[in-house]
Amino acid sequence: MKKSAWLLLLVASLGYFVDTFDLILFVVIGKSSLAEMGYSGQGLDNMRLFLFDIQMVGLLIGGVVFGILGDKKGRLSVLFGSIILYSVCNIINGFINDIYSYSILRFLAGVGLAGELGVGVTIVAETMPQKIRGYGTSILAATGVLGAVVAGLVGDIFYWRTAFFVGGGLGILLLLLRIGTYESEMFIHASKSKMERGNILKLLRNPKSRKTYFLSLLVGIPVFFVVTILMQMAPTLADELNIVGEVTTGKAVVYIYLGLAMGDVLCGVVSQKLKSRKKAIGLFQVLSLLISLVYLNLHNQSSEVFYVVCFIMGISTGYWIVMITMGAEQFGTNIRATVATTIPNFVRGAAIPISMLYGFLGSLAEFTIIQAALMTGLLCFAIAIYANYALPETFHKDLDYLE
Repeated sequence: MKKSAWLLLLVASLGYFVDTFDLILFVVIGKSSLAEMGYSGQGLDNMRLFLFDIQMVGLLIGGVVFGILGDKKGRLSVLFGSIILYSVCNIINGFINDIYSYSILRFLAGVGLAGELGVGVTIVAETMPQKIRGYGTSILAATGVLGAVVAGLVGDIFYWRTAFFVGGGLGILLLLLRIGTYESEMFIHASKSKMERGNILKLLRNPKSRKTYFLSLLVGIPVFFVVTILMQMAPTLADELNIVGEVTTGKAVVYIYLGLAMGDVLCGVVSQKLKSRKKAIGLFQVLSLLISLVYLNLHNQSSEVFYVVCFIMGISTGYWIVMITMGAEQFGTNIRATVATTIPNFVRGAAIPISMLYGFLGSLAEFTIIQAALMTGLLCFAIAIYANYALPETFHKDLDYLE
């Protein structure tokens, strides 16, 4: 690989680092920031969930907008534009004192974050040789997921306003790496063609493309079941399981995302060794299901055992980047950024119906919250395993073509 290709890989990887840092930072510091604004009890929990959901809405909208722009205007301009928006919003977020400003900034930060991961995967897939691009996206994943680990540590150590400044500052520093980067040659080739670029409606109108697109989305649902329910609700679930010792969201984040970082690398390596994206994803889906079942049956265990299972569960769920890579490889250069950017953000948006289903089942008198989590998880895994089975293999696919 050329030095410039390595620089692109570094920029894309650090972009994902910033992405996961912000998403998890709010999970960790949301409670303390809202408590300072006067919220407590159920009102605090409701507002925390509202702000999380509003950021997810921003991700959904930003995923579409930045994905289309990535195909129309270029990969790098979108990557750095999204970083600027996210960074400015986080810095301002450190100064606010009212919930209205908080809501607007979380929404705009979500819009900004939406452009980083998908465009980063697109750049790596288009600039690295076919035989090793799985390794490239694994490096991107490992670097990015470590952002969540750092967020868990920063959120626990620093005052919440300072934590937002740290997040914004990391984004600004990343912009300095723009020097020396270059646009994807595949995009430059596609931009010279008369073929329309970034038309998501054209993608959805084609029955075959629409089916492939939606199946690619469904493959990743279990990842956000683990993140939304098993990780974010870890203290509540631990109480129900009668775990001995303190369990905090911050520590659960660190252990699960450390596992995810290792899992993303491992899944990428497995896909290279098996020469198959589908087989690697399917293997990790089954392992993730089994470990999730173990997690939900840890009655009367110690907090140390609980965190070890969290770590292993993170590893088994680490097929996230391989999933996005496979989605990007399913489509031509003129629509690839749109697909690669919308898929992860729509999957993230699945956190909303997942949490709603869990909340509904948990509110029924005949189910405990453990049973609610179990039923929600089984449904998520069943859908995802079928979707992966139904998708075509992409490992050997040449990506230099137009739809």
